[in-house]
Amino acid sequence: MLRFRASLLFAATAVLLATPRHLVGQDSTITPAPSAPRAPLDPRIERLKAEASTKVEARAKLIQEIIDQVYSYGELGMQEFETSKYLTGILEKNGFTITRNVAGMPTGWVARWGSGKPVISLGSDIDGIPQSNQAPATAFRSWQVPGAPGHGEGHNSGQAVNIAAALVVKEIMIREKMAGTLVLWPGVAEEAVAGKAHFVRAGVFKDVDVTLFTHVGNDMGVTWGQSSSLAIVSAEFRFKGSSAHAAGAPWRGKSALDAVMLMGQGWEFHREHMEPGQRSHYVIKDGGDQPNVVPSTASIWFYFRERDYQHVQDMFDAGKRIARGAAMMTETTLDTVVILGSAWAGHFSKPVAEAMQANIETVGLPKWDENDQALAKGLQRELGVAQNGLVTQVRPLQGPARSLVAFGGGSDDIGDVSWNVPTITLRYPSNIPGTPGHNWANGIAMATPIAHKGAVYGAKVQAMTLIDLFTQPKIVADAWEYFNTVQTKDTKYVSFLGPNDGPPTWLNAEIMARYRPEMRKLYYDATKYRSYLEQLGIAYPTVKPPTNPVP
Repeated sequence: MLRFRASLLFAATAVLLATPRHLVGQDSTITPAPSAPRAPLDPRIERLKAEASTKVEARAKLIQEIIDQVYSYGELGMQEFETSKYLTGILEKNGFTITRNVAGMPTGWVARWGSGKPVISLGSDIDGIPQSNQAPATAFRSWQVPGAPGHGEGHNSGQAVNIAAALVVKEIMIREKMAGTLVLWPGVAEEAVAGKAHFVRAGVFKDVDVTLFTHVGNDMGVTWGQSSSLAIVSAEFRFKGSSAHAAGAPWRGKSALDAVMLMGQGWEFHREHMEPGQRSHYVIKDGGDQPNVVPSTASIWFYFRERDYQHVQDMFDAGKRIARGAAMMTETTLDTVVILGSAWAGHFSKPVAEAMQANIETVGLPKWDENDQALAKGLQRELGVAQNGLVTQVRPLQGPARSLVAFGGGSDDIGDVSWNVPTITLRYPSNIPGTPGHNWANGIAMATPIAHKGAVYGAKVQAMTLIDLFTQPKIVADAWEYFNTVQTKDTKYVSFLGPNDGPPTWLNAEIMARYRPEMRKLYYDATKYRSYLEQLGIAYPTVKPPTNPVP
C-alpha cells in the first residue's frame, strides 16, 4: 500500500513538473476572455448605479457586524442554526418574507421581497470547516476553542455582501417604483455539497430569472462558461457484519471494518487506471467500538469527482461494485449506500458575467492600508509562500476553463443551480492570497478590516449588477438565450439525487454539540463592541516579527 501510494505521488509530481506554470494554481485552468465593448448606458441607470454604490458604503457598519457575528458562530454544515436565525432576523426586520425549513433542511430558508419580473436570486454559503477555529487577525496558529470548527473557508462573509446589496436596491426600487423580486437564500452545508441540489428539487429556482452567487476570494472577479470546478457525488458506504470476542472467538465474527478497509484498498488499485482529471478521497466514519470486539458495523465516506455527470456516475458505479466485492470477501453485507451530497460542475452565464465585469472595473479594489498588508505578508511569511501581500489590480473577465482531463479541482453545488437558471459567481476580495484552503489560515482575515473592506466592495458590484438586471431586460433575455442555445443545447440537467435521497440533516450534529457550549462564550456582542477584534482584545495585526536568515 505504501509503495503504491508512493508511486502515485511520484507520477503526480512528474506531471506537475512537466506542466506549464499557467496551468498550476488557483483558477489555473481559466482562460482570460476579452470583455465585450461596453455600450453607453442610459444616464438614469448610471446615476442609480452610482447611488447604489454610495448607499452600500453607508452600510459598511452593517456589513462588518454581519461578518463578525457569523464568524463567531463558526457552525458546520446542517447545523447553521445560530447563523440562519441571525440572518433571517435581519431580513425579516427589513420587510422580507421568510420561508423556513426549505427542502427539509432545518437551516434552509428563502427570503423574498417585491413582486413581478425579473426575479433575481442572491445566494452565498454559510457553513464552516472542521477544526479550523482560529483567533482572527493573528498570523499564526492560535485556537480560540481547541479542536472546534470555524470559518476556515470564509463563508461568514458572503451573506453580508448579498444582504447589504439587497437592502440598498430594495430602497431604490421602492422610490423608483421598479417591478421585480429579490430572493435571498443560504448555501447550507456546501462543504458537504449537501444543500443546493435539494433546493433545486424543491423548486426554489422555478421562477428565478438570474442567480447572482457570491463566494469569498482574494481578488475581485467573475467567469463565464464551463468552470474549473468538478462534478461530485458524496456517498457513505455502510457495512454490516457480526460481532464476536476478537481474541476468544474471532472465527465467530464477521468484520464490517475488514470490508471497509478492503473497499479502500480496492479503490486504490482502481485509481491507477482512472483518467488524471478525477479526484477521489475518503475517510472512515465508523471503524468499530474497541479492538477486542469484532466490528459489526463500519462505514467509509467517499467523494467521487470528475468533469461531468456521466464521468462521476461511472466512478460512483465502480465504487459500488468494489463495495459489493469487499462485502463478498469478508462475508459481510453492504447494508446501505447513502448519497450525502452531490454537485454538477458549474457553467456560468456570459451575458450576466459581462455586465458584472463592467461593474467590477468601475468599482475596483479596496484601498488596503499598511496594517492590512502587514497581516497579509505576515501570514504569507508564516506559510512559507511569496510575500506579495494583497491583490491591488482587477483581473480581466475570465472565460471557460481549459481541459479538465489533465487537472482536477474543487467542487461547489452552485453548479446544480447554474444548470437550472442563468447564474454567475462573484468573487470578492476578503481573504489573503497564498492560503491552502479549508484551513485555519483561511480564517485569519475573515473578521478583520480585510474581510470588511472586501465585502463592501463586493456588495457595491452586486448592487450595481442588480440595478442592471432590473433596468435592462435585454441582459436577462440574452442570459436565457445563452442558456438555451449554448449552455444546454447538448447537455440537460439530471440530478444525482434519487427519489429517496433526502438531505443529511444529522451531519456534524455531534461535533457541534461537543464544541458549541465553549464557542457560545465567544459569540460577538455588537451592542457592546465596535468589532469582534475589540471584543477579543486582539491587536490588528498580530504577526510574528520577521526573522533574518543566519549568515
